[in-house]
Amino acid sequence: MKELDVLLERYVRSRLSEASSEERQTLTRLLELPDPLLSDYLFGHAAAPDPRIAGLVAVIRGQTPGHAARGEYR
Repeated sequence: MKELDVLLERYVRSRLSEASSEERQTLTRLLELPDPLLSDYLFGHAAAPDPRIAGLVAVIRGQTPGHAARGEYR
């Protein structure tokens, strides 16, 4: 899905080089989700029950300045 690629590419280009190991682990978990669920989370059609994934989704969607819920991603 092209829209997912755009969101994820923007995140990777702007943040991945500075991401903590915890944020990288959370990203790995997020990317292991089935595409329909990943799409629902990233497009705001569903909320991730895991607070770390939800926080990272908010960062990827550009809805936070970089501090993800409980994960404190900067």
